[in-house]
Amino acid sequence: MKIAIISGSHRQNSQSIKVAKHIEKSLLSNTFSDETYLFSLAGNPLPLWDEGIWNGDEKWKVILEPISKELSESDGFVIIAPEYHGQVPAALKNFFLMWKHELSHKPALIVGVSSADGGSYPVAELRMSSYKNNKLCYMPEHLIIRNVESVLNENTDANNIEADAYFKERIDWTLAQLKEYAIALKQVRKSGVTQTDKFGNGM
Repeated sequence: MKIAIISGSHRQNSQSIKVAKHIEKSLLSNTFSDETYLFSLAGNPLPLWDEGIWNGDEKWKVILEPISKELSESDGFVIIAPEYHGQVPAALKNFFLMWKHELSHKPALIVGVSSADGGSYPVAELRMSSYKNNKLCYMPEHLIIRNVESVLNENTDANNIEADAYFKERIDWTLAQLKEYAIALKQVRKSGVTQTDKFGNGM
């Protein structure tokens, strides 16, 4: 079992990468996953999409092929989305333009991140518009790590003890579900019913 974690913040040393690292640790320590792949969008490592991807341009192959391999090998995903002006960060939306088959018919957990009591708009946006052609399957459950500066810190003195305990328990509970969805959807892909050249894009 391999789970890929996509940290959607553009910022270096973001709260999103802190959440991503905690989730990675939880996946491995609780044996929800045997292996992880953490890909951070800090510093915008992916250029904006252009049609060169369709044409097989060498510049795109160099950038995408190593990441494509990791995503293809992954059985499920954790998508971490901070709220930028009430929206999903541009780099994360751009990420979903890059791949199709690598994500198809695999489960994903959305994790919203908010410095205050927000974080719901990115969850709604991802559920509405990020899965159509790549056919990623979002779980019914999602997480929103609110007041994120006060939880999941390595320095425990910086944590709100009650909130930190709640989020850690809720994260573990939700990751256990992601594991089971990943096991179940393997069988869906294996059945062959999802394979088609004729209906490659969603409606």
